[in-house]
Amino acid sequence: MTAYIIRRVIAAIFLVLVVSAVTFLIFFWVPKLGGQTTTQLATQYVGKDANPESIAAVKKNLGLDLPLYEQYWHFIKAIVMGAHYKFGPDAATCHRPCFGYSFKSHVEVWPEIKQRIPITVSLAIGAAVIWVVSGVAIGVVSALKRGTVFDRVSMGVALAGVSLPIFFTGLVLKGLFVYKWQVWSNIQYVGFESDPVQWASNLVLPWISLAFLYSALYARLTRAGMLETMGEDYIRTARAKGLPERTVVGKHGLRAALTPIVTIFGMDFGLLIGGAVLTETVFSFPGVGAYAVQAITDNDLPKVLGVTIIAAVFIVLCNLVVDLLYAAIDPRVRFS
Repeated sequence: MTAYIIRRVIAAIFLVLVVSAVTFLIFFWVPKLGGQTTTQLATQYVGKDANPESIAAVKKNLGLDLPLYEQYWHFIKAIVMGAHYKFGPDAATCHRPCFGYSFKSHVEVWPEIKQRIPITVSLAIGAAVIWVVSGVAIGVVSALKRGTVFDRVSMGVALAGVSLPIFFTGLVLKGLFVYKWQVWSNIQYVGFESDPVQWASNLVLPWISLAFLYSALYARLTRAGMLETMGEDYIRTARAKGLPERTVVGKHGLRAALTPIVTIFGMDFGLLIGGAVLTETVFSFPGVGAYAVQAITDNDLPKVLGVTIIAAVFIVLCNLVVDLLYAAIDPRVRFS
């Protein structure tokens, strides 16, 4: 088990390095292939009042004229250790992890992202709990009651849930419960430390709208996995031994059917932590997703770069957790 964990951790670290290298090439090498010069890139950092002296200073401080491998080394070093810049008599320190300064606000990118992460994490965790519990439970019951009215109705609702986009269900819920019935008068994010009750109350509709799509998918996958698993020989053997049906379903059937669920959960949850763009936009939550949309709209390279790296790291970490859960669910994985 220890060797398995060490292998997965080393693989995750290597994957983060690969992702960082690919991200760096996309943002700093591909534009050059498209004809952008280092002077044009430095001009974006300077802003509207660019002059040859300030552009030259930016190129020197950021090392934009250095070979690509040296630029990548400075890029990684800034993320791990921070960076110090000097523009004439003025000096600036970009604290780790340093993703640079915004083109628009001229402030560090990481503090802005860090301030928004709790919003996206709150949204993702609550929705994840709802969609996993409801999706798996409905899928198991539908598989055990195959062909019944419950099975047909639940799978019909699941099909609708998979088909309907998040921004549609979010707007419908918001229109009904906020504007028509006024169950919620004003939905806005409130910090958990400020008011836990208000925090949960204002997140109910975003949680439901985000979980509806995923729970429908998880219900269909769980049902398919359970139908396949419950027909296996070892299930019949377990029943022949006289084990209770709850033990047969929970310990033998569901445990084997959870492997694909764990796989997609790692990807889905990692992507949500990276930024639940549509849900945050619909409910006007200033999370990482809304931050990314604004950065792309403003063509603010450091912001886009920071969100991309943070999202990639979260996805890699979630996949690492998935690999470790595999070992807990299926002991055969430990020796693969």
